[in-house]
Amino acid sequence: MTSGRDSDLARDTDLRKDLDAAVQTRRELGETYEPELVESFLEKVEQRIAATVDKRVRRQLAEHQMVVARGGRPPAGGGEGVQGPGAAFGLAALSLVLAIPLSAIAAVQTNLAGLLVCWGGIVGVNACYAARHIVIQRDPDRKRDDWD
Repeated sequence: MTSGRDSDLARDTDLRKDLDAAVQTRRELGETYEPELVESFLEKVEQRIAATVDKRVRRQLAEHQMVVARGGRPPAGGGEGVQGPGAAFGLAALSLVLAIPLSAIAAVQTNLAGLLVCWGGIVGVNACYAARHIVIQRDPDRKRDDWD
């Protein structure tokens, strides 16, 4: 039986072969079929990503169900859940991506003052998220918000 890691490596090899085949086909056919070749390869990548995400979601759901079935409480915000490190990284990445156009607009419209207000807001949102996450880690029994 192959491990999950071996199967991932095999799929990576398959994806690499598909990419090599698409590049070779593009060389042979020229630019005429390039959009179709790119679209076909991207569909394969999208299917690979969807399969990986589905596998991870099923595994996390099974782990959660096992904890609940054994009478335990699932960790509040632990792992890769809503309060996990994945959410913090996502917020930070989104903040940086949105900071570029927001900074440009603020600087053009209101010069330095607008730029400072813009970055103050970005830092404030991230600081509030971090502070909330710290409070939840210190007191896991505390109700996280009104939606819980």
